[in-house]
Amino acid sequence: MSRELNIPELNTPPTAQPFATPFAVQAIAAKLGEEKADQVAGAAGASQRAAGSAATAANSSPTLAWRLRRFIRRFAVSLGLGLVALSALVGASLLFLPNAKAQTAPTKPAEVLRIGFQKSASLFVLQKAQGSLEKKLAPLNVEVRWVEFPAGPQLLEGLNVGSVDVGFVGEAPPIFAQAAGANFVYLGHDPAAPEAEALVVPKDSPIRAVGDLRGKKIALNKGSNVHYLLVKLLEAHGLKYGDVQPVFLPPADARAAFERGSVDAWVIWDPFTAAAQQQIGARILADAKGVANNFAYYLGARSFVERRPDVIAALFEDTQQQAQWLKQNIKQAAAIIAPLQGLSTEIVEASLRRYQFGVRPLSDQVIREQQKIADTFAELKLIPRSIDVRQAAWTPPATVAARLAAVR
Repeated sequence: MSRELNIPELNTPPTAQPFATPFAVQAIAAKLGEEKADQVAGAAGASQRAAGSAATAANSSPTLAWRLRRFIRRFAVSLGLGLVALSALVGASLLFLPNAKAQTAPTKPAEVLRIGFQKSASLFVLQKAQGSLEKKLAPLNVEVRWVEFPAGPQLLEGLNVGSVDVGFVGEAPPIFAQAAGANFVYLGHDPAAPEAEALVVPKDSPIRAVGDLRGKKIALNKGSNVHYLLVKLLEAHGLKYGDVQPVFLPPADARAAFERGSVDAWVIWDPFTAAAQQQIGARILADAKGVANNFAYYLGARSFVERRPDVIAALFEDTQQQAQWLKQNIKQAAAIIAPLQGLSTEIVEASLRRYQFGVRPLSDQVIREQQKIADTFAELKLIPRSIDVRQAAWTPPATVAARLAAVR
């Protein structure tokens, strides 16, 4: 009849153990005599052979040692061995196995960096196509997931609700988001690109100057960089924001309304501007030169940025490297980007030439310029409260700050 033995060691996984030796069998022989020793020796040999063949599997399955203990227990009970013999037998066989616990530490799953981008963000589109950032982050065990948004305000909403970790937008979206209580930080910015946003009218429009826009319907994406451009253009030509009729539409819908004649003008950024020029003959009434900087900002979820500043540094380094390549190879870059944006290479090339690529850490001057926009929106009641932009500026750790400063 089988006898069940209550031995705790048989029910727990093995820990770090020394290599077994034949002296375990000799110890059993001294206690049990020759006959039992023969049985134990045979059992030990069988169990060691089993252990040897199972060693590799035990390295990937820490429960195998436990199963082998169960097998030996039943084998020993069938021989009528006592507790001491059984314990020695278990030691002589299972201690042969390598340290399964130490050998089978699970590989830490890769962390995912979720990047919010727009198709109009040509540099991010290039990085995505080239896979350069994925290669840069691989040594950090970080993967990349690209999440597309139609425009900056929607991207900021994604950042606020935790759908993305970093993003790239124009001047106005972060101001609206900060006023709404979003918890993000400014990481850096691209140089000013005033030629990359403009107010356009249909090619046959009788409107010849910004001053002719009084009472007219103007399409724009609410809370985007061109929202501020419209305010400043009107101001520069003696008009107020209330003198026109803003029609808030995302770029695709605004283009459709513009072509139908449902609006009189459209204030928009590249590559949409270049596309409207080349595809339907839209005429630029004015761009941002002299009235707005048109900076673009890299933003991050505060919790992610504070936890992984090394990832942000790597992002900056790769972005700068790709920006330098783009500026030196505009035609080749346009050929890569064009099919991803659904545009011709000629349109994309024209758009790329209006931007100034190259990420920079935030400076006091840039923060002051951004504060001017926030104050303007607050005065116009476009945001519910005044904000302090500096409160959302990221202060990186010293080692990371040095890496960011070296990005040129």
